[in-house]
Amino acid sequence: MTNQNTKWKHTIWKEGDFSLLTDVDSYKASHYLQYPPGTEYVSSYIEARGGDFDNMLFFGLQAYLKRYLSRAITLAEIDYAEALWQAHGVPFNRAGWMHILDKHKGVLPLSIQAVREGTVLPIKNAVVQVENTDPSVPWLTSYIETALLRAVWYPTTVATLSWTVKQIIEKYLRQTCENPIAELPFKLHDFGARGSTSYEAASLGGLAHLVNFQGTDTVSALLAGRNYYSADMAGFSIPASEHSTMTSWGRDREAEAYGNMVAQFGGKDRIFAVVSDSYDLFGAVKKIWGGTLKKQVMENGGTLVIRPDSGNPIKVCVDVVESLGDIFGYNINTLGYKVLPDYVRVIQGDGVHALSIEAILQRLKKKGWSAENIAFGMGGALLQRDIHRDTMNWAMKANAIKFKGESAWHDVYKDPITDPGKSSKRGRQALVMQGGTYTTIRRSDLGDATNLLENVWRDGQLLRDQSLDEIRLLSNS
Repeated sequence: MTNQNTKWKHTIWKEGDFSLLTDVDSYKASHYLQYPPGTEYVSSYIEARGGDFDNMLFFGLQAYLKRYLSRAITLAEIDYAEALWQAHGVPFNRAGWMHILDKHKGVLPLSIQAVREGTVLPIKNAVVQVENTDPSVPWLTSYIETALLRAVWYPTTVATLSWTVKQIIEKYLRQTCENPIAELPFKLHDFGARGSTSYEAASLGGLAHLVNFQGTDTVSALLAGRNYYSADMAGFSIPASEHSTMTSWGRDREAEAYGNMVAQFGGKDRIFAVVSDSYDLFGAVKKIWGGTLKKQVMENGGTLVIRPDSGNPIKVCVDVVESLGDIFGYNINTLGYKVLPDYVRVIQGDGVHALSIEAILQRLKKKGWSAENIAFGMGGALLQRDIHRDTMNWAMKANAIKFKGESAWHDVYKDPITDPGKSSKRGRQALVMQGGTYTTIRRSDLGDATNLLENVWRDGQLLRDQSLDEIRLLSNS
């Protein structure tokens, strides 16, 4: 024991640290005893089988590979996991983990293929495929299902939701705005950090959003971009008030609170946001922004963004746009839609989700206003609410098995008569482009076609390193 600890002392682990051995569902620990005799290799794949979206934007695997799968296991981890599993009531495969430690220096002998991150493709396609590379550990493929599936489904689901909203906003910008491409990147701002279940969820979900847009208040997403996707600065924000900074002045000094915002953050080409519904939203718009501070708003040189934060979002924010038009005037663009002066805009951050965004933009358009007059802040609905594994019905399933002494792979699949929607794909898979459409086929049927499930990981080595810039370009192609 002492010699082994000395041998692996370069990889430090202590109780409470993350461990690949315990980042699993409990029943995984006993699965090494459940495969047929002679099993040497197991292949599994990941897909979204259905749910709320017809297409997906694949994202997030690389962060998991760099953050977690890159580390080697240690003897201390094996000892700890053994005690944990025994106390928990399930078997522990000490011999298997010691084999990985001794033969592979603690690095998991796995091969992972995946479609390029940023790819937009129909659901019900294989996007990840994993196999063990050492015949002594065929159980390892399924052992990492818990972590690998989670690493894929959450950021991809958030990226897909954000991408879907992007299509909605872009549609209305193209219909009502002269320069939709310039306006689009900052039309949906991430307000979701405080509504996320954890720091890591905010980081990965927030970064998934930034594949599609560049506005965020989720700082952890910026760090994830730097750490995992070579993004020096993945997103941007502006100075903005909250209710406490406005109401601390007292109701009688509301105009002073707003005036201070103009004085502190106004200026040439500067943008700042002020929540304006602490007491009387429309009174604030008409009497303060359009009265007491009207000259400062018009002459400060930057852009004031007024934020309603209560009431029916579909009605309130459009009414604010119209009130601002009555006060400050507007221009008619070449498409025939009204545009507020550059020094004033609106952001809606309450009650914002895909359906309400479209309803707001529909109402705005119906009343003759361009979509460029408004932006949206999306919080819990972006990173948390309705974001779960069944939003897109994600699953990782075994699809092939290979036995000792045999060269051929055998199909593995499930086909429950009680739920045909849970039927799984048979045989090792390949993703190809057929007739301009992404299609999953058997790898044995690949022929001369290019398999778009590229090798991204093998035996501890990252084989593909994508930047956020590359992913953004791909998602727009």
